[in-house]
Amino acid sequence: MTKKQLLRFIVIGCSANITNFVALILIVELFHWHPLVANILAFIIAFQVSYWGHRHWTFDHKKHHHTSIVKFLMVALSGFCATEILFGFFLHALHWYYPIAFIITSAIVASCTFFISKLWAFR
Repeated sequence: MTKKQLLRFIVIGCSANITNFVALILIVELFHWHPLVANILAFIIAFQVSYWGHRHWTFDHKKHHHTSIVKFLMVALSGFCATEILFGFFLHALHWYYPIAFIITSAIVASCTFFISKLWAFR
């Protein structure tokens, strides 16, 4: 892992997280969905930013798209499941305001996904 690659991962990860956060807020506030349900759609939207950004810029992956998207989707879905569990815990057990709960959750989960992506999905 190079410093350049780590910086690119952070830029794409932050972009995807901001996309997820903005989509979450809009869905909750405009459509009055529960934050855990809204986060499902927000995740689908943010996944596009994350996958294509990491594939083409962070890891400069040249291998077959169908192989890497399946692996990356598995990593992303694992992260999403962890996010929903932590997010739900912060919302329901600790009664945190949903934007704060999402930010804290994202910081925890995102730190794990780089290594899984680097070592497996885009290897």
